[in-house]
This record gives sequence, C-alpha cells and structure tokens, in this order.
Amino acid sequence: MVANEQIKQIASRIIYMRETLELSQQDVAEKIDMPLEEYIAYETGEKDLPVSMIYSVAGALGIDATELLTGETPRMDSYAVTRKGQGVGVERYKGYAFESLAANFRHRDKEPMLVTISPKDGKPELVAHGGQEFNYVISGKIAVVIGAKTIVLNEGDSIYFDPRIRHGQYAVDGEARFLTVIDKE
Repeated sequence: MVANEQIKQIASRIIYMRETLELSQQDVAEKIDMPLEEYIAYETGEKDLPVSMIYSVAGALGIDATELLTGETPRMDSYAVTRKGQGVGVERYKGYAFESLAANFRHRDKEPMLVTISPKDGKPELVAHGGQEFNYVISGKIAVVIGAKTIVLNEGDSIYFDPRIRHGQYAVDGEARFLTVIDKE
C-alpha cells in the first residue's frame, strides 16, 4: 500500500534527519532492531508507518517524534494544553487516524493519543514496541489483538498491556474512538 501524503512527509523528515546526522539506513535499522529491508520500506513510504515506528526512529535519532510528525520542535516545559480537535493528527491510512494530545510538551515520557478507527477488511498489521500501553474506549467497539489473543472492548472498557508482544486494534461494528497512552520507556 502506498502511503498518503502526510506519511510521505514524515518519511521525508526521517530521511532528512538521518542524513543530517550522517547515519546510514543500516545504522538506524540496527538501532531500532529492525531488518534493513523492512526499515527501507517504511522510510521510502512503501509501507504504512506504524506509530511505534515513528517513535522508535525518533528515539534512535535523538529527537522528539513531534519533529518527524510536524517538522517543528516541541516548546513547552511546564504544561501543554491541547484543545478539542487541535492535536497533531496523522491519518496513517484510510480508516486509521491518530491525534497526539501532548505533541508540544518537551521531554515527555508518555504519548497520549486519540485514535479513530473504522472497519476495514482483515485484521491490522501487528506491531511491537517498548514501554507499556493503555487503551480506553471512548466510543464504539474495538478488538485488541495481543499475540494470538483477541479481546473485544466496548465503550468505557480499558486494557493495559505489554506492547513488546505484537499487537493491533481494529473497529468492530462501525467507527470507534479510543484513548491510548504509550509509555515510551
């Protein structure tokens, strides 16, 4: 699947930052513990960029993920207010969009995001990343796949899990929204 324009811009920023730091694709792939071929597919926009990939690469480059998402550096140290609908949004692919709710806060160790997902064919591509993850369903119904287990969550339900286990979420019976908070380690 070819990435949308926003994902292409993020991939372009990854290339720019990597080259600025005089790192090879192999260097970054090794730092994030990913096969080189898979890393290249993400960097060139041939594969959709999972949120976890964006944060892993940002960590490997020593920058905040906001710089890859927006091209800007976070500025706030004491607090950051995000008004309704004003978070940094990214549509990874049709039917999956997330909005970063703390993008302008510097040196954050957690990443709160509002995720909107719509039903699509098949199950999601499973991803894995470090830290810990919390999902809280705001509206609709989602299925959370963790390894070989699928757990269906309704509005008001939540799950806390180890995201080093390959996982993914998908909407069940219509559009759903959930808050995810990822501890970046």
